[in-house]
Amino acid sequence: MTHKNAATDRRVGLFCVYCDAWTALAASDLHLYTTIPLQYAPHIRPSPHRQDLSPKDKLGCGDSYLVTDLVPPAEAQDLFKRVLNEVQWDTMHHRGGDVPRLVAVQGEVLEDGGVPLYRHPADESPPLLAFTPTVELIREHVQREVGHPLNHALIQLYRSGADYISEHSDKTIDIVRGSKIANVSLGAERAMTLYLKKDAASGVPHVRGEPRPAQRFALPHNSVFIMGPETNARWQHAVKRDRRIPTTRTAAENAEDGVRISLTFRHIGTFLTPDGKHIFGQGATGKTRETAHAVSDNTIEAEALLLAFSDENHKSNFDWDQEYGKGFDVVDLHNV
Repeated sequence: MTHKNAATDRRVGLFCVYCDAWTALAASDLHLYTTIPLQYAPHIRPSPHRQDLSPKDKLGCGDSYLVTDLVPPAEAQDLFKRVLNEVQWDTMHHRGGDVPRLVAVQGEVLEDGGVPLYRHPADESPPLLAFTPTVELIREHVQREVGHPLNHALIQLYRSGADYISEHSDKTIDIVRGSKIANVSLGAERAMTLYLKKDAASGVPHVRGEPRPAQRFALPHNSVFIMGPETNARWQHAVKRDRRIPTTRTAAENAEDGVRISLTFRHIGTFLTPDGKHIFGQGATGKTRETAHAVSDNTIEAEALLLAFSDENHKSNFDWDQEYGKGFDVVDLHNV
């Protein structure tokens, strides 16, 4: 562990290099712990393996960046509370259990009532509802930033530092190819970490036993992280648990009682018909509304899609055309 003076009440803040988190304890208990100088702590010392970056730095492969003060002050008043109150929060299940955060899905409903479909490894997701007023306001600002439409939002509520999302790459079967993914943060500040995929990191010189190259940066309130397709292909991203006690966090990290709202906007090219029984578009076998096919319940097809998801999650040289190009008509993955 590494230690530093954290307060004047004879309590000491310690950083654990194994759990990657700060904690606090009485100074009289310090002798119970093994400590090392701060500069020798591998998880927090400056190194090519773990970089702490600022909003001005290029992120990932250089096609990604962070924008602060996304919504102008005149429109940003009570932005967090407005989204918190107008979104219908629900649980999402993965591998038989609840994911560690609340979720909602909103999107742009087609004129005939059809909806964009974003598939990812989950047993089931909440139904898509039309964009609510404040989410629509945010979407308009993000669209101006990325320069292309965004018709789908996965909205997540991190209720405390205990809520998290593990490292992953976004699954792109339904995301319009070449488009950017935008993650807006409201409320408490959390840290995003990018991890170079293991196969991409295999050619990067590093000390044996060191973690793979990573970049960590703060996600302030009213900011948007723009992730380009190359970064998503070669890096994974995560919001790790924050195990620190509130007294060791900054005011920004304790804002809104430590609650954070994440809105991930995507340009989706796959759609369900209004009755939910037919699928068409980029990620389906029928690429147009006129060639829409019935939603499949074929277990073999579902297994193949999940395998492709896994490959995309881990391989930096994932072949989109080979794995996704023909399309999949399965939607429900919870029985696989």
